[in-house]
Amino acid sequence: MNLLDFASSPISLVPPLLALGLAIITRRVLLSLGMGILLGGFLLADYSFTGASTYIFNTVYSVFIEDGSINSWNMSIVGFLLLLGMITALLTLSGGTRAFAQWAQVKVKSKRGSKLLAAFLGVFIFIDDYFNSLAVGAVARPVTDRFYVSRAKLAYILDSTAAPMCVLMPASSWGAYIMTIIGGILVSHNMTEYSAFGAYIRLIPMNFYAVFALLMVFAVAWFKIDVGAMRHHEIKASQGRGFEIDDDKSSLMDDELDIEQSAKGSVADLILPIVTLTVATIVAMMYTGGMALSANGNEFTVLGAFENTDVGSSLIYGGIVGFVVALGTVLRQRISAIEISRTLWIGVRSMFGAILILIFAWSIGSVIGDMKTGSYLSSLAQQANINTAFLPVILFLLAGVMAFATGTSWGTFGIMLPIAGDMAGATDLALMLPMLGAVLAGAVFGDHCSPISDTTILSSTGARCNHIDHVATQLPYALSVALISCVGFITLGITESILISFAMASVAFVIVCFALSILSRSKLVAAKA
Repeated sequence: MNLLDFASSPISLVPPLLALGLAIITRRVLLSLGMGILLGGFLLADYSFTGASTYIFNTVYSVFIEDGSINSWNMSIVGFLLLLGMITALLTLSGGTRAFAQWAQVKVKSKRGSKLLAAFLGVFIFIDDYFNSLAVGAVARPVTDRFYVSRAKLAYILDSTAAPMCVLMPASSWGAYIMTIIGGILVSHNMTEYSAFGAYIRLIPMNFYAVFALLMVFAVAWFKIDVGAMRHHEIKASQGRGFEIDDDKSSLMDDELDIEQSAKGSVADLILPIVTLTVATIVAMMYTGGMALSANGNEFTVLGAFENTDVGSSLIYGGIVGFVVALGTVLRQRISAIEISRTLWIGVRSMFGAILILIFAWSIGSVIGDMKTGSYLSSLAQQANINTAFLPVILFLLAGVMAFATGTSWGTFGIMLPIAGDMAGATDLALMLPMLGAVLAGAVFGDHCSPISDTTILSSTGARCNHIDHVATQLPYALSVALISCVGFITLGITESILISFAMASVAFVIVCFALSILSRSKLVAAKA
């Protein structure tokens, strides 16, 4: 079967736009993704139903089996989700979540405090975005529920601390991946004044979206900035609604964890498995990275280990260790084997919805890759004849559109970073880092807004929030931070000064927060009236 080449055609945008549009209109995530996959297969098979059926079968098959062997990355993520579902269920059975919620109700004395707790946890757990969203959600959700914080607000906090922290931290799965790409770009353009790690550190203050997305989370939590659909969800939550099982079939969760919590649980029964899970994952990342270095005959270094780590396997290893510790907290209380088995099944079942959506998201990702949507979008940047001072902001917006349409920030990094490097090399090498920083920021921005992003899906999963509710409530905040980022990148392109551009973006941040706060309060007064 010969697949058509849509690399230079706007037709490549049709399947992702159909999936995105249907998701927003119908609120049916699986239906929307499925329609995008069907249309993409139909187009790629030259409008042949037989060819489309064969293509779609092979695409879904490749999610599980790739090149004759198990797709280790996808299956590692599925395995980690199942492990985390069981760990979460065991934490509930042991009484750890209830004990932590009771402790937090004493220590955390307000709704604001519960949101700040979730935000701080999101900042401190930065090893991997999947791990961040799911682990922090499991820990923070009982506390935010107790103070009537909406699940949509929790999902926003999870999503807006996960990817931004991971993209800013060198010692993360994202940092290792990005440094590998940047290192190749620097070599190809003979830029020897700094290493890949040095360039990465210099990019941190230029990643305006990630920095100000994090600051926006704390501003929203502290000043109670609820705009757009978020205000509706917060009002419902204040009335004790929105915490029950979602009847919408597109909900990520099959059901809430119907588990009888032990009265003998302690805060340690929650903290110990989570800390163990975190430490074990870090150790596993260092181990797998070290093994890769050794296999290539290289000396072990911390940075080298993170650059060569096997993230999927590390998550599985960390998950297994965390599961064993969580199981130990239950066995210590002599809970029956029947009850433990039932709890483990509930934990596994709770992840089925998220896994199914991820399978569809991975499948449409393959369709979008074969349609060459990213190549078409990147060609638009290369064809444009514009003032070099505006290249950073244009690359930011283009990377955002690409990540939104494809649902992947990592894929956008892989496509757009080399293009940004080539454009800087052909125009002005002084703009190399600003243009690379713009791509990093834009990819996270588009990923935040996209309903088909796996990070967005897992943030909904961690908060046990309806997926489309999360997308709709997060959008105003993401767009606000994107506006702030545009101010920063325009200034950076014109002045080539990090200090001046960051100062201008900070001023824009204060103005935007002030405007959102006024809007939030005026709408709240109108609602009460």
